Amino acid sequence: MKNMKEIAQELKEVIAESQDFIELKKAYDDVMSDIQAKGLFIQFRNLQMELNQKMMQGQDISPEDNMKSQQILMQVQQNEKITKLKEAEQSMNVLITDLNKIIMEPLEELYNQD
Repeated sequence: MKNMKEIAQELKEVIAESQDFIELKKAYDDVMSDIQAKGLFIQFRNLQMELNQKMMQGQDISPEDNMKSQQILMQVQQNEKITKLKEAEQSMNVLITDLNKIIMEPLEELYNQD
């Protein structure tokens, strides 16, 4: 019987060869090869990380932060390449969530015994 790390390694390879991942990689490459889309994507990602960090530290999000976030979000939503990337990310997220549910079934069963 294979150990769990070997199986996880195989799963990693299957994910990397999956259609969802291939589409994600293509969408990412499309964004990174477009100077405008890349700059906007990096700006959006950096702002997300900055706001997440503020929330984790218990800091309030200022009205200026909200305004800036809304402005960048509108630009992101209008960029077709970034929109396709976000859709591909969502598909991968659904796949990973489904895999996580399957992996966690033994623990769920253990803790939900009568």
